[in-house]
Amino acid sequence: MITAEFLLTSLVVVLIPGTGVVYTVSTGIARGRRASVWAALGCTAGILPHLLATTLGLAAVMHSSALAFQALKYAGVAYLLFLAFATWRDRSAFAVDESLSGVPAVGLVLKAFLLNILNPKLTLFFLAFLPQFIDPASATPLVDLLVLSAVFMAMTFVVFVAYGLLAHAFRRFVVDSARVQGVLRYGFAGAFAALAARLAAADR
Repeated sequence: MITAEFLLTSLVVVLIPGTGVVYTVSTGIARGRRASVWAALGCTAGILPHLLATTLGLAAVMHSSALAFQALKYAGVAYLLFLAFATWRDRSAFAVDESLSGVPAVGLVLKAFLLNILNPKLTLFFLAFLPQFIDPASATPLVDLLVLSAVFMAMTFVVFVAYGLLAHAFRRFVVDSARVQGVLRYGFAGAFAALAARLAAADR
């Protein structure tokens, strides 16, 4: 069930920069090491509703319902655009501070959670990806699905934490240069906007 092919494919999927990676990296730079871990945790937790939808068959319903897919898709687009606007307008300087800089951990987790829960492609990913690695002759396909999902989520958390810690390692370079801060701020805003555009243009 947990094959080398599954692990390699999952790793490639997780490593590809997306909304969660951009958020975790930006949090690691702006808020610090601990905050990036909370962001990674929130992004990973955001997978759970999609897993639940898949196991309950809701993903199949959404896949067949253009209205349901479009509604969730544009909610995600709106949230990404909000993040892009907020990041663009934020003029606070990045500062080296191991505290959460006044941002509650629960707020960071919730924000990251919303990023993933509002991504309909993730539900369809679970519907199309995980079943390929479940033995049709298995007597416990649901258990197999949950085990594979747990492995995928663990891999997601570890990779996202690594992204966040790597971003934190470059914080001093960022903090010492107002120009670099500006470039990164606009870069993150542009990345969120680009992800919103890609999601808006996505077909089922």
